[in-house]
Amino acid sequence: MSPVVAAFRSRPGRAPVARGALTVAVGRGARFVTRLRGGGTALPGLIVEKLDPGFVSRALGALPLGVVVVSGTNGKTTTTRLVAELLRGQGLAVFTNPSGSNYSRGVASALLGQVDSRGRLRADVAVLELDEAHGVRFAEQVPPRFALLLNVFRDQLDRFGEIDSTARMLGAIAGRTTGAVVLNREDRRVAAIAGALRDTPVRYFGTADALVDRFPGDDELHTAGGRLDRSDIAADVVLTAIEGAAATFEFDGRSRTVDLRLTGGYNMLNAAAAIALVRAVLGEAVDEAALLRTLSTVTPAFGRGETVEVGGTIVELVLVKNPIGFRLALESYAPEGCTTMIAINDHDNDSRDVSWLWDVDFSPLRGTGVAVVTGTRAAEMALRLRYDDIEPPQIVGDPGEALDHLVATSEGRPIRAFCTYTAMLQLRRHLATVATLDGIDR
Repeated sequence: MSPVVAAFRSRPGRAPVARGALTVAVGRGARFVTRLRGGGTALPGLIVEKLDPGFVSRALGALPLGVVVVSGTNGKTTTTRLVAELLRGQGLAVFTNPSGSNYSRGVASALLGQVDSRGRLRADVAVLELDEAHGVRFAEQVPPRFALLLNVFRDQLDRFGEIDSTARMLGAIAGRTTGAVVLNREDRRVAAIAGALRDTPVRYFGTADALVDRFPGDDELHTAGGRLDRSDIAADVVLTAIEGAAATFEFDGRSRTVDLRLTGGYNMLNAAAAIALVRAVLGEAVDEAALLRTLSTVTPAFGRGETVEVGGTIVELVLVKNPIGFRLALESYAPEGCTTMIAINDHDNDSRDVSWLWDVDFSPLRGTGVAVVTGTRAAEMALRLRYDDIEPPQIVGDPGEALDHLVATSEGRPIRAFCTYTAMLQLRRHLATVATLDGIDR
């Protein structure tokens, strides 16, 4: 055991209450049944929340380094994965919710697989991805020691309301944080959260001037001008250059270039956020060499640039759920050499209102076209493409059938599927019948 890990583990924690055996037994039973029926990750957690509301707070309350919450509109899952792996690379035992179930009940479900029979968790720190609204409720019950707040975009307006409502939710999470808060310097609404934090230390991550236009905020997407004045905000970690898979980060006055396995420029900004958070958690105890070494090995979270081989054909899943996310995905993934599919659903975990598609510029797809559109709103997607002078694609209602059709007809060309959240889950479950997937969500 390294001296750093030993020091953290020697810190006294609040001992968990000697109860919870019934909760764990019932929760694990529910999890077993839902898996047999092909259900989701949330139901066992919901049962646990009803049966024992204090289960999560007891399990997490004794961790030496406490709880890290990652929230924001875009990038939560990938950044949570990055933070968890970077901390593991420092020798820490990390609990996280890797399935992407980012409600509080999802955390409870994930705990069921990690605690012992009495509800005790053997970990040094918890790194949790939380939906903005559920993050507020979680923080009221379990105040985070650290919070990483990524960005605010118009997303799921039917659920969250306008963008300022989402910003207030992130502000509420920050207000309950007891240690340090890490904010995105480039997002005006996220950066403004610092003004309401009196005693909580604040750190920032951001980009160099040369890259700032590659990561527009919501205001830059919907209005002309209005770029945030960053002159008086010093960032702890700055993304200074992107060249292919290599990203250069500046911190402590020096530049470090790392070849990443993550694809997409926005994931490189997520990496800067993760570095800033780990530095806030560990302070001067960070092993920089191990940090950079681990960063170079982290692979995409499920559905976020994840690739799967099916019968010799590479299938790549790219999650899109709002205008800026789709725009950045189209910029990051060149369409040449690929067969493109777009899968759009309008279920509760997507957005019932898909008018956001009209704010996306699909012109990068004109040269190669789109082979197939699928999902519950496939017809609307096909219409939207016509308005950007893209030839009408084939419409196949079921995402699994659409993928099978492309695999059979692509003649080995890689397939790239841009998909909303529930469409991505459908495709992963379908792919799991013919390939091995890491962390299949059930």
